[in-house]
Parts: sequence; structure tokens; C-alpha cells
Amino acid sequence: MGALKRLTGVRSAAAFFDERAHEILMPQPQAYLNGNYVPASQAVVSVFDGGFMQGTTVAEQLRTFSGKLFRLETHIERLFRSLAIVEVDPGLTFAQMAEIAQELTARNHALLADGDDLGLTMFVTPGPYDPAGKPARATVCLHTLPLRFGVWAHKYTSGESLATTDFEQVSTRCWPPDLKCRSRMHYYLADQQARKRFAGSRALMVDHEGYITEATTANVVLYEESLGLVMPPMHKVLSGISLGVLVELANQLHVGCSQRDLTPADVAAASEVFLTSTSPCILPVARYNGRPIGKGLPGPVFSRFLSAWNRLAGLDIAAQAQRFATR
Repeated sequence: MGALKRLTGVRSAAAFFDERAHEILMPQPQAYLNGNYVPASQAVVSVFDGGFMQGTTVAEQLRTFSGKLFRLETHIERLFRSLAIVEVDPGLTFAQMAEIAQELTARNHALLADGDDLGLTMFVTPGPYDPAGKPARATVCLHTLPLRFGVWAHKYTSGESLATTDFEQVSTRCWPPDLKCRSRMHYYLADQQARKRFAGSRALMVDHEGYITEATTANVVLYEESLGLVMPPMHKVLSGISLGVLVELANQLHVGCSQRDLTPADVAAASEVFLTSTSPCILPVARYNGRPIGKGLPGPVFSRFLSAWNRLAGLDIAAQAQRFATR
């Protein structure tokens, strides 16, 4: 018995060292942290950083199409607008941030299978937290992850489900809507309640007056046959870059666009409802509070916009998501 244990131990140790050798020899994804490219596993931020202590993290999320970052300049412009709001100097110019993003993406995309794509996160914090508010060197990090296609691949055909909850959108008197930050406890709580009320749902956020603002991490757009696309007033929400793309495509397709205060009843009565966000680009909403929107399936207008987005991206977005959903 003792010999068997020793033999098992030898085999386990050998297996361990084989795995470690494999990890050492295989190229590893990298990250950028405060001036250096490091293995992603070593991109560690202190627990005393302001991003943890106070949640003061400004962030942007991008994706690639065929390895190329989509709307990089627009994302960096929004990042710098957010940094100006919180008065944090990243210590990098616009051009330097763009160069780092492109370099890191090129390094890590080379590790993917042909046809796969990455998500890129850029975040900046004020650096080490000081209760007295003394300036510190900002923490700047960029890292990537293969897009999590499995989370949304099936939704291009089955549709998303939305639900209202007891949790409101953060007031514009707390911080400007144009500030893209990681302070998202309201999203977390709202999504928890939405899933409990209607399995598989995500939260539809409203403001203190009961008007629709956005879904958690996505802009909401309604389609009405007589008006075209209808969205909440842009001064009340974070103007998503994917939402801007949708408006561009609407102009190409000669579909009208307008803004107005929207109520939950407007969502329920819409012909079609879409969500726009960076990674999935556009998703149809098929159910709201457990009831179908339209026929409860992705509609023809959604199909038109997805096709237009495919042409812009140079690939079939839904097919790519389905191909790599279980990578």
C-alpha cells in the first residue's frame, strides 16, 4: 500500500511538472500595467488602490473584428472625457494610449485560433488611496480576454429577456451620464432581482421619474413603425459607441431616429426592442417582464440592422459567436 502511495505521488508530481513546463513553454497573454508589458497573470493592482477603496475606476471596453480594434479612437476620446471629469491624469497622451492598445491587442490576438476575437479592457484609477486627497500616480492597466461568445451567442436567434426591478439608475446629480465608470452596484442588485423575477432576464433601468434609461451595461432602443428608432434622450444616459453605430446604420438604411422620454409601457408596446453594447453589438429583446415583445422572436428590422453591422465589421457576427461559443 505504501509503495502504491509513493508511486501515485511520483506520477502526480510528474504530471504537475509536465503542466508547469507546458505553461512555461506556451506563449502567455500579456497585459499593460503602469508602463510595462507583463504576463496577464501578473497584472496585479494593490488592494489599497483607489479603484478598490473607493470604486473610482474609469474604464472602457472594446472588441476586435478580425483582430482589429473597433472604433478605438472614439473609445479613447470617451476615456479621456471621463478622466477629465474625475480629474485624473493617466500620464499618457491620446496617441500613446492608442499605441499601447494596438500593441497589446496584436500580441494577444496572435494566440487565438483563426477567426476568433478579443475584448480589450482599459481602466484607470487615481492610484493609491489617500484620505487627505494627495495626488498620486494613476494606475493604468490594459488587458484582454477572448470574447465570451457563449454568454450571448444564442440570443441572436432566441432574443434577450428584460425585467424591471425596484432598483433605479444612478441620478445624474450623482455623476454625469457621460462618465463611464466601474461603480455598478445598482446594476448588480438590479440584475439579481431581475433573474429572480424572470429566469434568464437582465434588468431594465429607470430613473427616479420612472423613465427608461438603459439596460445593465447596454443602451435600449425601441422600434416603432411610424417613427423608426426611438431612444431615451442622450443627455440622460451614457451615449454608447455601439448606439452611435446603430444611428449611422439607420441613416444608411433610411430608418428614422428620434429621442424622447420612454416608459416601461412603451417598451411593452414596441414593435421591436434592441440592446446595443460593445461585444454583442446588437441584440433583439424578445420578452419583457415575462411577456413577449411582438411575436416573441427577433424581428425583421433587427435582421436588417444585424446584416448592416456584418457588412461594417467584415464578418458574420452571429455566426462567429456561435462558432466560438464553446471554445
